[in-house]
Amino acid sequence: MTTRRKTWIGVGLFAIAGTALPVAATLASSSPDVATARHSAGPLALDPTLMLAAGGEEGGEGGGAPVESYLLPNSDPAQYTYDATSEIAAYAAGVHASYAAASDGAKTLATAIAALLDKPTVETLAAARKAWTAARPSYLVTEVYRFYDGPIEAREGEINSWPMNEAFIDYVVGNPDAGIINDPKSEISLVKLILNNQASDESDVTLGWHAIEFLLWGQDLSATGPGDRPVSDFIPGQGNNDRRRTYLKVVTDRLVADIAQVTEAWAPDATNYATTFLALPPREAIGRILNGLAILSGSELMSERMAVGLDSGDQEDEHSCFSDTTHQDFVYDVKGVENVWTGKYPGYTGPGVRDLVAKVDAGLATEIDGLLADTTAKIAKLGDPWDQVLAAAPDTQARKDAEAAVASLGVLADSFKRAGEKLGVLVQIPTGG
Repeated sequence: MTTRRKTWIGVGLFAIAGTALPVAATLASSSPDVATARHSAGPLALDPTLMLAAGGEEGGEGGGAPVESYLLPNSDPAQYTYDATSEIAAYAAGVHASYAAASDGAKTLATAIAALLDKPTVETLAAARKAWTAARPSYLVTEVYRFYDGPIEAREGEINSWPMNEAFIDYVVGNPDAGIINDPKSEISLVKLILNNQASDESDVTLGWHAIEFLLWGQDLSATGPGDRPVSDFIPGQGNNDRRRTYLKVVTDRLVADIAQVTEAWAPDATNYATTFLALPPREAIGRILNGLAILSGSELMSERMAVGLDSGDQEDEHSCFSDTTHQDFVYDVKGVENVWTGKYPGYTGPGVRDLVAKVDAGLATEIDGLLADTTAKIAKLGDPWDQVLAAAPDTQARKDAEAAVASLGVLADSFKRAGEKLGVLVQIPTGG
């Protein structure tokens, strides 16, 4: 996988220190060494009240400027008289339901990996890979809850960071001794993996979905298929296999814990981020929701995950490059956008953002219905596996389909920005990163 740097990842940690305090506090109590190291670095020690009052955001991925307030500048509050109470409450309930489903998926993955480590066979390795692929959609639909000061931002660097320098973890072609696993001087423990995660370079990822993906599939050296790590890599007592087994167990357990903590931060009837979110002035809450929709569509997905790879033509410049499941990532990221727009979340249904936009501009709501349907269709039509689209010649139909999908995401994101203007909400879509 490429080692292209993503300059936005570290920024998010600062963004959310405040409103994610329950998550940070849990980490501190469970891992004293980590807490000491991280507090010495500063971000998690910031006053959460001050962070929220100041907006607290760093603009999300793509290098956007910090947002001090989501109220549209110079807007007359009396101009915006709509009632958003039910839509905001439904969003908070839907976020919790979505993360709860993602948490269940991660636990199922952990069970499959435990079976692999208990009895490494071709069958248990295949089952673990299948469980990873099956668990991903329930997490992918939650990515629309990013890009503001939500609790995911304090954890996302451990959950879904990419691109990833796989040689930082394990052997790669041409370097059989690469990585933490093959360095006997490098301690494999939760504390060390957390401290080393993106510590020296943002591509030096040690934790999360893609670290597990690499350990299950190995380096993708095929032009037509995914990685093919042999099951012999997990046989106990051979070479550095015991270190690899320990690494896989630690990183999987951490993924489960990270998603569980984000889920708890949105739990109803508790003192947590959901409490803070629901107490926000309505337009501040709506601003966060709309920026999640717009930035995922028009920056992270359109630019970082699609356009950059199409521009480079590098087959490994894709989100889930070891398993070749990047098309699935695109499909379920857009599904997450649809969930928030319609209010139909995994395990919960309520009024969506569409209902709110229709209160102020029914025509725009209908227009966005069409744009979202068009984007969904174009994403579904994309070539699979995605790395073969990246390697395709510029004038092929696969590339044309991909470029059409990129364009549709940009138009969709712009429509969310126009919805923000109707609702008196500032929507900022990063244009670089």
